[in-house]
Amino acid sequence: MIKTSEELSQARAAALEQLGSYDCRILVCSGTGCIATGSNKIHELFEKLVKETPGVTLVFAPCGGHHDGNVVGVKKTGCQGFCELGPLVRIQKGNKVIQYVKVQPEDCEDIFEKSVLHDEIIERLLYHKGEQSYVQPDEIPFIAKQTRIVLENCGKFDAESLDEYLAAGGFEALKKAMFDMTRDEVIDEVDKSGLRGRGGGGFPCGRKWKQVARQKETERFVVCNGDEGDPGAFMDGSVMEGDPFKLIEGMMIAGYAVRADHGYIYVRAEYPMSVARLRNAIAQLEERGLLGDHIMGTDFNFHLHINRGAGAFVCGEGSALTASIEGNRGMPRTKPPRTVEKGLWEKPTVLNNVETYANVPKIILQGADWFKSIGTPGSPGCKTFSLTGAIENTGLIEVPMGSTLRQIIFDIGGGLKNGAEFKAVQIGGPSGGCLTEKHLDEPLDFDSVKKFNAIVGSGGMVVMGQDTCMVEVARFFMSFTQRESCGKCTPCREGTKRMLEILERIVNGQGKLEDLDTLEELAKMIQTMALCGLGKSAPLPVLSTLATFRDEYIEHIVDKKCRAKTCTALRRYVINPEFCKGCSKCARNCPVNAISGVVKKPYTIDADKCIKCGACKENCAFDAIYVEA
Repeated sequence: MIKTSEELSQARAAALEQLGSYDCRILVCSGTGCIATGSNKIHELFEKLVKETPGVTLVFAPCGGHHDGNVVGVKKTGCQGFCELGPLVRIQKGNKVIQYVKVQPEDCEDIFEKSVLHDEIIERLLYHKGEQSYVQPDEIPFIAKQTRIVLENCGKFDAESLDEYLAAGGFEALKKAMFDMTRDEVIDEVDKSGLRGRGGGGFPCGRKWKQVARQKETERFVVCNGDEGDPGAFMDGSVMEGDPFKLIEGMMIAGYAVRADHGYIYVRAEYPMSVARLRNAIAQLEERGLLGDHIMGTDFNFHLHINRGAGAFVCGEGSALTASIEGNRGMPRTKPPRTVEKGLWEKPTVLNNVETYANVPKIILQGADWFKSIGTPGSPGCKTFSLTGAIENTGLIEVPMGSTLRQIIFDIGGGLKNGAEFKAVQIGGPSGGCLTEKHLDEPLDFDSVKKFNAIVGSGGMVVMGQDTCMVEVARFFMSFTQRESCGKCTPCREGTKRMLEILERIVNGQGKLEDLDTLEELAKMIQTMALCGLGKSAPLPVLSTLATFRDEYIEHIVDKKCRAKTCTALRRYVINPEFCKGCSKCARNCPVNAISGVVKKPYTIDADKCIKCGACKENCAFDAIYVEA
């Protein structure tokens, strides 16, 4: 049990000493992405190899004292960031770390013999860029060009070990807040830092804490929004999986600052590993006395609870989230009163997302001025992004606010796959907007992107090449937001439905030019009149694509063509007579008899009969059938 601040310092010293007892640590990435590609099997095989090797001791936790032979730990880390190249394995001997990528079960014995028992490097398993190979993870451009604050520990230690978090300096910020600062000083430091909510709204964090702290109601709550619902986004999930203690420490500091005794973490049901690791972390903290009553011998009490959401996108909105925790249907409510005045159970509530809380410990330890030295004056600090789509290096990144798309997509992400030409990036999730080549050198922060009908949002970033239809992109995201509308307010419920109907007509070749004006009118109406922030931002994908790719909309409507050849209804299958051998296979596989001809002579497709199923192209052995642009 840790009953005093002195005992916390002793526990950290002991954890550091114990961590030094390892001769080697095998760090297996056990984030959701790597587990999906088989990292659990990799972990099991390494444990088996250690157990069966004479002269090697397997330890499951840092342990001091004497051991015969090599002391080897096989650890499950959080996301190591390089999701495209999983399963990922790091071999750590002191300060030397080897990063292996795309590790398969058959590679484990080779790694164990050469890199664990000896100091050999397996070249074929290193990350390669052209002719260059990289050994240390921090040397890889994808990682080297990032600035990691929230993700600092992810991939570097056992995500399930409190001792390893203590060894990395864990709970030193809480100790400083509780014993070296007053509650008001903690709030002032967070306020001075300029930290803004990383969940999408960008509201100043310190201002929110101040508003809660000055309420007359003495019962208060701290709530964490872990309901990460954006398609392609996995930033908060990776933090909860990879460094759950940091999130909890940030929430505890908030609880101490605003005098809250209870905290709630709202996690979407699709994140079972996040839930499991948070529960494990809470259990360890309660067992060691760092959660509960009279923490470190003070009058500060803090109890933490986990609530699992059912996957409703609207529960990412604050008032809908608190309603869901209360057991009610997750629907936004009118404001005021705001959450800081009447939030959970109508009590003053601090509500921030995972990334926001995870920034707090470092701010308390290193000060507001340090945090403000990173990023932009209006948006200090860093931002995590999930890089997905047609990009070479998909994964989890963290960069200073104000970084440009060019830096993110080309310097860190390695550019588009197969050297494809960049077209656009959807930023901010389904309620965000599209940025294009002309925006590549614009700084990304909460304020600067608004002028382009886009938002930073929670940090989802989908990169698209020239083979992407931007009208279909707008239709896809509108379909998502329309399905996820809670239905409480008419502008969102009906407005998004009407917009979706128009977009579906356009991609089906039935659009009219006046539809474009109607889309803009509906979009502006929803932005102005929707009840919650999710509804107000729902039209952004349409507005941003209309502004930048209006010519594609016109092509769909006037020319009945989709230049990306992705809109099924606008495809026109054509047989190239130079390549057609007259084998008749296409005609025999056409379900509507739209193909005719004479054997051993070129066949033709009747465009009026064709249903655009693609069966002819799939069955042609001579590549004679193509989709006309």
